[in-house]
Amino acid sequence: MAKKKHPILTVLLIIAAFALLLGTVSVVVVKFVSPTAHISFTHKIGVIPISGAIVNAQPVISEIVRFRKDKAIKAIIVRIDSPGGGVGPSQEIYKELKRTREKKKVIASMGSVAASGGFYIASAADKIVANPGTITGSIGVLMEFVQFKSLLEKIGITLEVIKSGEYKDMGYPQRELTERDRQILERVIKDIQRQFVTAVADGRHLARDKVLAIADGRIFSGERAKQLGLVDSLGNFQDAVELAKKMTGIRGDVTLVYPKRHGAKFWDLLFDSASRSLLKWLQKTQTRVEYTWQGGLNHAFR
Repeated sequence: MAKKKHPILTVLLIIAAFALLLGTVSVVVVKFVSPTAHISFTHKIGVIPISGAIVNAQPVISEIVRFRKDKAIKAIIVRIDSPGGGVGPSQEIYKELKRTREKKKVIASMGSVAASGGFYIASAADKIVANPGTITGSIGVLMEFVQFKSLLEKIGITLEVIKSGEYKDMGYPQRELTERDRQILERVIKDIQRQFVTAVADGRHLARDKVLAIADGRIFSGERAKQLGLVDSLGNFQDAVELAKKMTGIRGDVTLVYPKRHGAKFWDLLFDSASRSLLKWLQKTQTRVEYTWQGGLNHAFR
């Protein structure tokens, strides 16, 4: 006996197959026109923002590597709005940008502030674009200590430390620095300062003596920095985009590709804000060596 046909089941299977095909086509189309896709109707330029204190280099480095490997991205713009930060993170980002220059053009675009560690990073770029009023420069190293000794004595608290060597607790808040401590720390500062000067001289193709002459921590306006050879041209972010297009031979419109953003829930944001505030307070009680300009971020026409 012949099997009975099920027209309804057949229709459902056809509809399901059609829906699957339509969904696949939709995903492919979205993938192709997405700003992060490898296929696009326009050329692409990667943009990596570096804002605030430079503390953790890894997220920035990950984006630099991702953009460097993406063949559709023709150049990378590092948008810097930072007073600087940790020595290690600044040096790590600098090195990755220098490595990237071997394969793609890198342009640094300075916002309100690109000082100290922010300028350290910018000097790794092929070209630097700054606003006339951008605060930059501040080539120098800062080491801070917090002393609790007098406070502990007033409230009757004594802190004892057992150490393996004379200088193991150097910089601890419970004791003052000795003259020998200061000599050791000054040598460390000079060594790190030498690294800063070398990085700027190498990245900006400047004579070392010329950089040394202005490497006393002073800040400059973008206009003055251009006169000193620390900046290549004056302009805003769009000018940096046009420069990137010119350097890569791009004509017409470009698609700007930014790092992927990951959504966060309200409680995650609340916890993150609280933890950052606590971490910031704790960091002020710890010894740290930084490429940082301490003048603040808010300079304005008034």
